[in-house]
Amino acid sequence: MLTSIFVLSPVAADPRRGEQNEARQDMRAGKVKPLREIEANIVPRMRGMQYLGPEYDPTAQVYRLKFIDRDRVIFVDVDGRTGAVLRQR
Repeated sequence: MLTSIFVLSPVAADPRRGEQNEARQDMRAGKVKPLREIEANIVPRMRGMQYLGPEYDPTAQVYRLKFIDRDRVIFVDVDGRTGAVLRQR
C-alpha cells in the first residue's frame, strides 16, 4: 500500500500570507503605496463602521478594505498605486 504525505507550506496553508507577501514585495519595489498609508486615508472616511481588514490583488495591484455597518459588509477597492478609491459597494 502506497501512502502519500503532503506538506503545505505556510503560504499554501494560509492564502492571506501569500497576499501579504505579494503586497509587501510590490510596496518595496515601489509599485504600490504602503497599506498603512491607504488605511490612514480610507478608514477615517468610513465613520461609524467597523474595519474588518484588507485583501490584496497583486495582479490588479488593488487593495480591498472590508468594513461592516450594522448588518451590511462594505467593500472599498483602492488603487494601490495612487490610493484612489476605485469602487465602494
